[in-house]
Amino acid sequence: MLMTNIETVPGMNIIAQYGLVTGSTVRAKNAIKDFGAGLKNMVGGELKSYTELLTEARKEAIERMKEQAKRLGANAIINIRLATSSVTVGAAEVYAYGTAVKVEPKG
Repeated sequence: MLMTNIETVPGMNIIAQYGLVTGSTVRAKNAIKDFGAGLKNMVGGELKSYTELLTEARKEAIERMKEQAKRLGANAIINIRLATSSVTVGAAEVYAYGTAVKVEPKG
């Protein structure tokens, strides 16, 4: 699956458009890691447990979006965007979306 955050795939022609595809996941923080992150927050620095949590969540949301595009018959997703929002205390959603298309080489 080709993926890009621009409107085209360089070197390819878009021959079909299947519309919006999405993928999301909601992840909750681990209470023990959350306590450690709270301590780290007082002294500053990267909260590595949160970085890992959001990295995993982005990968899962993108994979779900790709699966939806494949079911539609697409071989590429263009205009990909990611959004993150707080769902409740201690939980965040990562949402991936883009346009599913079929592309073929120019020429």
